[in-house]
Amino acid sequence: MANTSVTKDGVAASPNRWAMLGIGVICMVLIANYQYGWTLFVRPMAEAHGWTIAGIQLAFSIFIALETWCTPLTGWMTDALGPVRGPKIVVALGGIMVALGWIINSYADSLTLLYAGAVLSGVGAGGVYSVCVGNAVKWFPDRRGLAVGLTAAGFGAGAAITVIPVRMVIAAHGYASAFFWFGLVQGAIIFLVAWFLRYPLANEAPGAGTPVRVAQSSSSFTPGQMLTSPVFWLLYVMFVLVSASGLMATAQIALIAKSYGLNDTVFLFGASTLTVALIFDNVMNGAARPFFGWISDQIGREYTMAIAFGLGGLAYLLLGTNGASPWSFVLFAGFIFFTWGEIFSLFPSTCTDCFGPRYATVNASLLYTAKGTSAFLVPLANVLKASTGSWLAVLMVAAVANFIVVLLALLVLRPLRAWQQRRAETLVGHQVPAQ
Repeated sequence: MANTSVTKDGVAASPNRWAMLGIGVICMVLIANYQYGWTLFVRPMAEAHGWTIAGIQLAFSIFIALETWCTPLTGWMTDALGPVRGPKIVVALGGIMVALGWIINSYADSLTLLYAGAVLSGVGAGGVYSVCVGNAVKWFPDRRGLAVGLTAAGFGAGAAITVIPVRMVIAAHGYASAFFWFGLVQGAIIFLVAWFLRYPLANEAPGAGTPVRVAQSSSSFTPGQMLTSPVFWLLYVMFVLVSASGLMATAQIALIAKSYGLNDTVFLFGASTLTVALIFDNVMNGAARPFFGWISDQIGREYTMAIAFGLGGLAYLLLGTNGASPWSFVLFAGFIFFTWGEIFSLFPSTCTDCFGPRYATVNASLLYTAKGTSAFLVPLANVLKASTGSWLAVLMVAAVANFIVVLLALLVLRPLRAWQQRRAETLVGHQVPAQ
């Protein structure tokens, strides 16, 4: 039974870890629109200001880049402030920044100001994201894949709750009102719930020491040690390849629907094909994360990656070749999101398995920067589409990227991880004690 004493900060130890996980999920739900609701604003902004789609999508790339590249810094800040104060302060500040970012977007009358809003919301969302993922991997060493999957599901599926309200506000009052009010409300709630969040103290996580089916490092690597490991850089390349294809779909799905003539086609209960697709995509994206996270706890990370990304490659092929009808578009687009969203449970779990829990927030955040790198490949989709005249070539490239990652997971990552673990066990004197 975990220690139930009072900490030196006057906070009762050993809160219910499922409650801590729940708070993390809530925070992730509240930042989901900053990425997954973006596609709804692109066309209205272009029509209102005459901005190019590529210019508007650069704001999306800036947001993704900063949301990911700032996470090592916010992760370090969280750890430096301690397990009690760190998560509260970083998430509360993140809530303020994401609210300010969208409020700036609502007033932006130039691309420069839009980019400034992307900077603020990106840094703020990154702080929230890094703390919540660290919260999951630290509290649940025995169910790491599932816990990270549930946390990431909040980020993946959260926007499904607000797709219809956001579209209604945009249609009735304009995109600026949607930016302002959704940004203000979501940021305020993040700020309030942040003060209930904290990490476990040393040896406090109830699942610590429980036998697991997935190989885990008995030592914790510092960020510097991790950055010298070939396993980290292999994971980084794999993350970039899969993330770029999924971000392309996230940012361009409305434009792909328009190219098929399905943007405003009534599909189900009076809702358009695009609206139904966006809701279904977000639900599938969220469901993938705990589902494949749980699978990976049972059969291993690499085998799960092979299954998920192999199916993902097939999904891109199907959308490109058979996605022109309303039903097929909704189905295959949802299939893409179902086989992409799990990267946000599989990669953080694999990272902590390989490099230990003590520096998990910073280490997982360093790997998460691969998403920021991949964001700058997203505009290339527009270039390729413009040069070929259709989205088929873009979807084919995404499919190939997923198939390459399948081969890397099975033929390179699996044996390399085994080699690293054997090497670490023989270099006991160089290991950092696990938390």
